Amino acid sequence: MCLLALGAGLLGCPPAATLPSGCGKDVDCKGARICVQHACVDGPPKVVLPPVSDGGEPDGAVDGGAGDALPPPDGFVGEPAPLGPSSMFHVNARHEGRSPYRAPTALPHETMHVATGGVVYSSPAVAEGGFLVFGAHDKSIYGASADGTIKWRKPTGDLVWSSPALGPGGVVYAGSDDDKLYALDVKDGTVRWVFTAGPCRISIGTGPEAARCDVDGVTVAPDGTVYASADGLYALRPDGTLKWKFAPGTTHCASTPAVGADGTVYVGCRDDGFYALDPATGVKRWEFRAGGDVDSSAAVAPDGTVYVGSDDHKLYAFAPGGALKFAVTTGGAVRSSPALGADGTVYVGSFDGAIYAVRPNGVVAWSFRTADRILSSPLVDAAGLILIGSEDDRLYAFYSDGKLAWSLLLDGDVDSTPALGPDGTIYLGADDRALHGFH
Repeated sequence: MCLLALGAGLLGCPPAATLPSGCGKDVDCKGARICVQHACVDGPPKVVLPPVSDGGEPDGAVDGGAGDALPPPDGFVGEPAPLGPSSMFHVNARHEGRSPYRAPTALPHETMHVATGGVVYSSPAVAEGGFLVFGAHDKSIYGASADGTIKWRKPTGDLVWSSPALGPGGVVYAGSDDDKLYALDVKDGTVRWVFTAGPCRISIGTGPEAARCDVDGVTVAPDGTVYASADGLYALRPDGTLKWKFAPGTTHCASTPAVGADGTVYVGCRDDGFYALDPATGVKRWEFRAGGDVDSSAAVAPDGTVYVGSDDHKLYAFAPGGALKFAVTTGGAVRSSPALGADGTVYVGSFDGAIYAVRPNGVVAWSFRTADRILSSPLVDAAGLILIGSEDDRLYAFYSDGKLAWSLLLDGDVDSTPALGPDGTIYLGADDRALHGFH
């Protein structure tokens, strides 16, 4: 463990270990090869999945934001959002990353295993009854029961990095690298509507142009508005029609949008910009130019402070009006999304392999270095235990003072962000092509 005392730097720490270079994710590799320990390799043998319904696709699906959506089912609009244990990425629309449930303090064991045909980067949405919805790199969105039984699978046209988000009326939203946002029935995977981002000249594949319209982040606001990041930020009504689009040039926005208590929408993009937008119009309220891409998803504290990371190696804190409160420098890109403890402590991972605990005044309280890069975002449980994955193939649990509670070895990189069920089960995806449950 490395103890630090200054929020703006890494005072008193030994030099960061040099981590391997090379690929960062599967799309950096050609064909069917995947990224393992920063090298492109052939993937494991294809998993034969059980025959399940793909949910179909309705006639008249929304394409390109034209507004010709299917009418919503009766009672869909205006119903309160379902109170699932983890409705979306980092628990809720503010992405505080704090669960109301307690994780195990002793080393857990696997109690559930859902095998897929591809890497599971997506963090699962956990609905009532423990029903799980998540995406995988076999180009599919899955619905599975709490015991790991696959109930349905919706094929898409490309990889699914997106973490699904539950919305009112029993619907779940998930994006895909095929440039589409899917609205699916939680129970059976039936397609309610499909919205296509763009248009982009190349809709699938690798490279900047092919990736620009990928739908990577989805959030459902308390009023039911669906926000999706792709070639900008889209605001959609629950019936799939477009309210507005914010497009900061010809760039890609990979972060999952966050929604503050006043409705302000925050999104980071690969033009080095971090944006605060008006929820009614999409008009920019303020922006900040970082020194690198902003792939980290913001977390909004109860007092309105906004925390976000950047590829420029920094964790930033902003006042609600956009004034910079502090910046903490780490030893690598910060693509992990911050999580907020009950006492206001901010936890975030870095590509230097460390997790950092930062007090609300910008002072670094402690850090712990793992053996590889951290892309996973931390999750804080009801007792203050912090869970985070690392590309050293481990899931870590820390007490709030930085002491290690336990670490669990998996069979591949752990880039997925953990989610908790009411019984304390930890749900987590990994590069071993599975979604796991640990208790």
